[in-house]
Amino acid sequence: MTGNEIRETFLSYFERNGHTRVPSSPLLPANDPTLLFTNAGMNQFKDVFLGLEKREYLRACSSQKCVRAGGKHNDLDEVGKTARHQTFFEMLGNFSFGDYFKREAIQYAWDFLTGRSDEGKLGLDPERLWFTVFGGDDEVPADEEAAALWIEIGARPERVLRFGRKDNFWQMAETGPCGPNSEINYYLGEHPEDPDFNRADLVNGPGDTTMEIWNLVFMQYNRVEVEPGKYKLEPLPKPSVDTGMGLERTTAILQGKFSTYDTDLIQPMIGFTAGLAGRNYEPKTQEGFAMRVVADHARATALLIADGILPGNEGRNYVLRKIMRRAIYQGRHTLGFQDSFFHKVTNFVVDQMHEPYPELETQRNFIEKMVKLEEERFGNTLTVGLKKLEELIQRVDLSEVGERPVANRWALPSAKDVARLNDTYGLPIDLAYAVLTTEKVEIMFEVVIGGNRNLDKTRVENLTEDEFRQLIGEAVKELQQSFEIKTRQSDKSDPTHVALSRRTDTKTAFKGYEATRVDEAKILALINEGNEVQSLGEGDEGEVVLDQTPFYAESGGQVGDVGRLVSRTHGSERVTQSNPPATTDGTDFIASVVDAYSPTQGLIVHKVKVEKGSLKVGDIVSAEVDLEKRDATRRNHTATHLMHAALREVLGTHVKQGGSVVAPNYLRFDFSHYQPLTTSEIEEIENLVNYHILRNEPVETNEMAVEEAMRSGAMALFGEKYGEKVRVLSIKGAEDIFSKELCGGTHVRATGDIGLFKITSDESIASGVRRIRAITGVDAFERFRETEAIVDKVASGLRTSRADLSVQVERLQEELKKARREVDDLRMKIATGAASSSKNGDESRDVAGVRVVAREASGLDAAGMRQLSDTLLARIKSGVVVLGRTGDGKASLIVRTSPDISKRVPAGQVIKELAPIVGGRGGGKSDMAEGGGNQPDKLAEALEASYKIVERLLG
Repeated sequence: MTGNEIRETFLSYFERNGHTRVPSSPLLPANDPTLLFTNAGMNQFKDVFLGLEKREYLRACSSQKCVRAGGKHNDLDEVGKTARHQTFFEMLGNFSFGDYFKREAIQYAWDFLTGRSDEGKLGLDPERLWFTVFGGDDEVPADEEAAALWIEIGARPERVLRFGRKDNFWQMAETGPCGPNSEINYYLGEHPEDPDFNRADLVNGPGDTTMEIWNLVFMQYNRVEVEPGKYKLEPLPKPSVDTGMGLERTTAILQGKFSTYDTDLIQPMIGFTAGLAGRNYEPKTQEGFAMRVVADHARATALLIADGILPGNEGRNYVLRKIMRRAIYQGRHTLGFQDSFFHKVTNFVVDQMHEPYPELETQRNFIEKMVKLEEERFGNTLTVGLKKLEELIQRVDLSEVGERPVANRWALPSAKDVARLNDTYGLPIDLAYAVLTTEKVEIMFEVVIGGNRNLDKTRVENLTEDEFRQLIGEAVKELQQSFEIKTRQSDKSDPTHVALSRRTDTKTAFKGYEATRVDEAKILALINEGNEVQSLGEGDEGEVVLDQTPFYAESGGQVGDVGRLVSRTHGSERVTQSNPPATTDGTDFIASVVDAYSPTQGLIVHKVKVEKGSLKVGDIVSAEVDLEKRDATRRNHTATHLMHAALREVLGTHVKQGGSVVAPNYLRFDFSHYQPLTTSEIEEIENLVNYHILRNEPVETNEMAVEEAMRSGAMALFGEKYGEKVRVLSIKGAEDIFSKELCGGTHVRATGDIGLFKITSDESIASGVRRIRAITGVDAFERFRETEAIVDKVASGLRTSRADLSVQVERLQEELKKARREVDDLRMKIATGAASSSKNGDESRDVAGVRVVAREASGLDAAGMRQLSDTLLARIKSGVVVLGRTGDGKASLIVRTSPDISKRVPAGQVIKELAPIVGGRGGGKSDMAEGGGNQPDKLAEALEASYKIVERLLG
């Protein structure tokens, strides 16, 4: 069976057994800040298992795209070295949400694995299978039920093994759903009948002839904290099942391969890479290792970019950049590629994998462009990394050079310094080893003695390359351990919110699509400082949960509504459902709503400040949205959809939304694109959006099943989580639908309500990611009016007409450039003239037979100082020139030496001793070096010291 056939066989089997086939979720996790990438089949069902979300089905199956290359689950360093580690893999899984449990899960697994292949099953030999169950500990009893079920279904008792919590107990966090798991392992060796080979101690043991292929997780407990540090297990009312089986591993078994890299899922990529390099694939060679890395990383790269994750400098984007650069380096260094090659491999991945994952074909051109760009950047970055390493090398102990030791000023390079160059600039460790060995550099590193960290040092040449690699590798791991993903933490984990969401009497009906005011809203719960309370008094700040609300909760980039909650009274009695409000104008309380958000599905929380009176649970209130701000937000939200469609039409279909903010006063839109927008592109986008605004097309919203919405051509936002029913927003064009997206936000009734659209900025926020800011309606009109006022003022000041304004400004710019050039020339003449008038045109001193010029040139900029140093060096022909200037609270220095003495008096050496005098550092080559510091008052002292430094170097 091919890998594709195995995937389909699995999904079809579970469909026949009442499971709903669910498409793979994107590799960009939906609303989960705890994950870098989707790394398991259960990720998209996490809220279902937690009881925070409900689906229309109780049984599901999927083939999930997964990446494990960062965070808790990180296989990156093992890729290519072992037979079965990949960054990208597919996880087959079947799931039960409170429906079936252990008996059915074990029955399905046994039947699918051992049943006849001609009946849509795998037909594996039961004598090669091993089954593990949880053996119990002080907190949780042994899972004898699962053990008995395996034996009952047909497994021999001696093939059912018991292990501890590390191998056979699963929990999502310290608290929450958890339970024992049962793993199925497979013996790959050639002697299944021989107990000396096919034996129990190899399960979760040494070697890799016996490997795990399927994990069945039985969520049967809820772990709760009864007091700090103490927990207890409570049975879940509806136990669930979560299983995961690696497609690559299963394919290796069925195709008789020991390594997953030899299966038809990955081997074609290896063969393609080998062909590009003009080599044969030999698995046990360094070249074979490099080909496996390139093949695996190409799969991960193509699928990550297709799902909207681009290489960058933070979080998951940084991890992708590391994956790509690791592959590119192996291709260049080990396989000998001189030109760009990696985009060809990722393009081949698209050829191979576009059928199960059609998004690859859709994004083919964009994937190719992004990979090419990153490959070019890596070449530049490698150059920067080598330059940074050279700067580290210059920080050596110079105490033997002369009388003035600088070891105390400049520390030796450390293992962490080199690790940072590897981690940040992609500088290969073996290249760093070669350079540091050649330069005979000492390196500092930490050793732990008696629990204390101590510094030690050694010459790199005294280390083997493996020892150096281990030293730097440990420093890299320490850097990565300190790396945290900085992101806004969801309030979802708040125990009060979770508790409220699980109650049946705290669900909020959202009425904001139809109205901006609800007069009969009942207060279901009040929260103050994280705890449920019965009332909020005047001046209190807290949170309110209503049974119905017009307030839109922050979601999909749209900010939460603001407004107020008002209670109306008649007489002295509080308004309740049994006592409706009379038609009086008296108010019992007023609470300002400053935000609305939804921490869990079905729960809308209003953040309030009580301005007057008090609120109590059970009160009936009038919930009123600030209509002016809601209208402004609606205009910006619909305009965002029009702009997204316009971007795709003008720039290309590779454009994907990466995030947005829709507020009353502006909209912000992040999208995938690889270069700045030109003026003409911005104008075309604005024209297209405003064209559809002027057409005043109706904005249609329809509710439908998410699968139906996707089939209809509606676009979905990567990383956004959708329920079974979704709202689809459509805007017609002249001939066809112009924009069609899944969106739960609030929108205008017709495009004409937007009024006007104007882009205010376009900037890069990461590699391949642009950010546009724009305004609409009144804000856009105000911008137009301000611009008009500025144009009128400038035209008046220049005494010209609006039509001639640009010509006048260009003329003034040319005049200004000419005047600046004349000033620079005059300053240079003054500087060179001062030099030529000194001592018959020679201001140099004789230092041990060498002419040295040291003087201040504060009237010049950096370029002027370099030019003056050229002039003075040419004038003295042989010698040393040292120039300094001050400005902006800093001192700058430049040292030039003539070719005949640059070896005896290296400019880089002179600047290293001069720069510390002005409180800074410097570096450069033997004939020219620059530096500076933040103590300009010491410039004269530094210039005078240059004569002594030259004398010492000569002597």
